Amino acid sequence: MLEGEEEEGEFGESDWIIVEIPASKKKSMSENGEGPQDADYSENPSLSYELESEIFARLPRTEHWKLCFVNRRCLGLVRSGELYTMRKRIGCVEPSVFMFASGESSWWAFDRAFTSRRKLPVLPSDPCFGSGDKESFCAGTHLLVSGREIDGLVVWRYELGENAWHKGPSMVNPRCLFASATCGDCAYVAGGMGAASRNEVYDTAEKYNAGSRSWEALPRMKKPRKLCAGFYMDGRFYVIGGRNEAGELTCGEFFDERRNRWEVIADMLKDDPVQSSHSPPLLAVVNNELYSLEASSNQLKVYVKQTNTWRHLGRVPVRADYNRGWGVAFKSLGDELLVIGASAEGNYMAIYTCSPASASTLHWKLLHSATNRLSHFIWNCSVMLA
Repeated sequence: MLEGEEEEGEFGESDWIIVEIPASKKKSMSENGEGPQDADYSENPSLSYELESEIFARLPRTEHWKLCFVNRRCLGLVRSGELYTMRKRIGCVEPSVFMFASGESSWWAFDRAFTSRRKLPVLPSDPCFGSGDKESFCAGTHLLVSGREIDGLVVWRYELGENAWHKGPSMVNPRCLFASATCGDCAYVAGGMGAASRNEVYDTAEKYNAGSRSWEALPRMKKPRKLCAGFYMDGRFYVIGGRNEAGELTCGEFFDERRNRWEVIADMLKDDPVQSSHSPPLLAVVNNELYSLEASSNQLKVYVKQTNTWRHLGRVPVRADYNRGWGVAFKSLGDELLVIGASAEGNYMAIYTCSPASASTLHWKLLHSATNRLSHFIWNCSVMLA
């Protein structure tokens, strides 16, 4: 068990919140035979609702579940998402890592330092969805997981405030093997393929809005592509790599939202070695710089925008080549890179972070390794800022 791990249904003495109830309130409750209720702030309130909420918003994310036991107002503050809106306004957001590993029946949520984790409710899909390939991404406080059920392609969403899964909304063009990227309360998807035919590769794209829980169709890309990768950089949604009927694609393209059109960047992946049955490109953006994990060599590279080239930075401490890039999580975690996969020293999960721009020599920090009970093969991994 991870240090500081919280299992559902288990609470220690330090987990309880002590709420002082005014003597007048205790007497009223005793006389009426009532149980604990919301505190009465109408008489001599010690804190205004607004100030109280500001204080709660600054609590670490791992402590938010405790608010649900204070009173109904605090419960509503969490479930409505108002608490997370306030955190964003005061600049108190923090990343959480959502991960689904091989052999697991549920998703797990980790704090940034991987010192505690929480098991999410079981996703209530049919058996077909659980055993098939899935794509995941975050938008605001929503984790979205797309996959195939018996009746076709569907999207399930996990809402952080409710700690619950909901089905839908469906994409304008349901797809799999697509690229995705997150920008605040919105997420973009592009490319992929539909459920009807594996020969049909999409050039369509769309945008998800967490606030309205809706999808909006975007203009079509210049190139149809599946097994591609997406990222958000310089205020633009990029899609690169992948393949179509003509084979492997080395070009990239970005969506210019102001002009409402796509622009192609030729040979963006021209130096990337091609392996058979390889994963989509492993990409992450930190401080508006694009990094790539080359699966064939376990090399970390940074993209040089001015020359449309890549510069090698050194090896990563996990085996990305173990399954040709599959089963590896490579993400941005605030101002750091996060990589999760099979350890270079053995067949177990290892979790590392590094600050790529902080020094000329990369220093990878080991967060957790052999004692982790999860498989080193990661099916899905997404980072949420809230």
